[in-house]
Amino acid sequence: MKIDSSEISALIKAQIKGYESKLETDDVGTVISVGDGIALCYGLDKAMLGELLVFPHDVYGMVMNLDREDVGAVLLGSDKEIMEGDTVKRTHRVVEVPVGDGLLGRVVNPLGQPLDEKGEVPYSKTRPIERIAPGVMTRKSVDTPLETGIKAIDAMIPIGRGQRELIIGDRQTGKTAIAMDTIINQKGKNVKCVYVAIGQKNSSVASLVAKLNELGCMDYVTVISASASESAPIQYIAPFAGMAMAEEWMEQGQDVLIVFDDLSKHAVSYRTLSLLLKRAPGREAYPGDIFYLHSRLLERACRLAPQYGGGSITALPIVETQAGDISAYIPTNVISITDGQIFLVVDLFNAGQRPAVDSGFSVSRVGGSAQLKAMKQVAGSLKIELASYREMLSFSQFGSDLDAATQKILSHGAVLMETLKQKQYAPFPWYRQVVELFAVKNRYLDSLQPKEVNPYLNDLYKFVESRHKDVIDMLIERKKFDDELTGLLTKAIEDFVATRK
Repeated sequence: MKIDSSEISALIKAQIKGYESKLETDDVGTVISVGDGIALCYGLDKAMLGELLVFPHDVYGMVMNLDREDVGAVLLGSDKEIMEGDTVKRTHRVVEVPVGDGLLGRVVNPLGQPLDEKGEVPYSKTRPIERIAPGVMTRKSVDTPLETGIKAIDAMIPIGRGQRELIIGDRQTGKTAIAMDTIINQKGKNVKCVYVAIGQKNSSVASLVAKLNELGCMDYVTVISASASESAPIQYIAPFAGMAMAEEWMEQGQDVLIVFDDLSKHAVSYRTLSLLLKRAPGREAYPGDIFYLHSRLLERACRLAPQYGGGSITALPIVETQAGDISAYIPTNVISITDGQIFLVVDLFNAGQRPAVDSGFSVSRVGGSAQLKAMKQVAGSLKIELASYREMLSFSQFGSDLDAATQKILSHGAVLMETLKQKQYAPFPWYRQVVELFAVKNRYLDSLQPKEVNPYLNDLYKFVESRHKDVIDMLIERKKFDDELTGLLTKAIEDFVATRK
């Protein structure tokens, strides 16, 4: 029997190939140091950036540093039982989270594990937390409003579906309140909501969930909580996990609203990780790529073109300022990434103007294209009128004798400021806002004292709704004012004014 040398070499090559693939499936390394939620591992030569690693005691880690000699991983769990010399294994998978309708009505951590004592989260699919944002050609321009139910925002700083609108301001100025009211206002509008709490107190998240349950809104909301007591890696992956969950619905052609509360604490968690991983800090001790981190996160929020499903993700990132300084590093980063900002001011908040929206610094660079024509018609001059009012108010403090024109601007401005006040958890439908702003614009309330404005508007809307329901029906149907609708609404308001004399 003659043995062919080519057959022998082929056999050896096949065995070597099989041996190499066996090595890959058993790709293991050794922990060489561990502490502060960071593990350095030796021997994982083929590890990928963002790959999930398995440590002893079922602790998972995520690869974040690929150095020449070792791999730096952040631990998504406790590091107390992990020791030097422990074995660590590759999974050949990046970090993934459960997605789908099973998450609605649930409170979960960033890994999709339940925090609400309702049992395991049912899911049939997972998605990687990191993903390249949809390209320019797969997107569609923003043309559908996402109503917040807040007069000051829907009138002056409108938000469209697929937009990224930053909510920015100091501590305790009502940033979360605006996000909450927007979520509540999506009830019955077929918009799914994802609320990502980063570095919040557990008690704050619990009260927020309790309020959503009380108002019957929880069935279309997913809450992801990475509280202040969680490790920095868990807080770091939270917004990416939330975005992955939202993208699943977007790709099914649905509209999603996602709130990141807040990205200042997310930046701090990333700074913690980076410094522990010995990455070089840059401006204000933040690593330079924090900008890239937030931009690649927020760029995933968009509106898809109809041929790609037509879904959308509207993002409301929240950023906290120190003493109103919007020129700090993280605020300027996120302002440059987003499509506008809602700026909340301490002085207005303390003066009782709630929501404390500064109409001068706040802007929407996209939402005007999505604003309803009727709202544009009644709110078009609102920002200019408020600017004139603020200017006159500052001058009027220096002189006692004011001419009639100045007094007229001041009285109208005071009415406008009162009109824009609104209680929390009470969003208004757009047609009610339009009716109220129409009455204010046409100066039916200029003779009132400021404290009388909101009760008067409340009574006015109830009167129009009960006695002139056809006018509201016509407004809802046409969504813009023509001569007929303007005449009918004017007549309805004059009828109400006559009853108050």
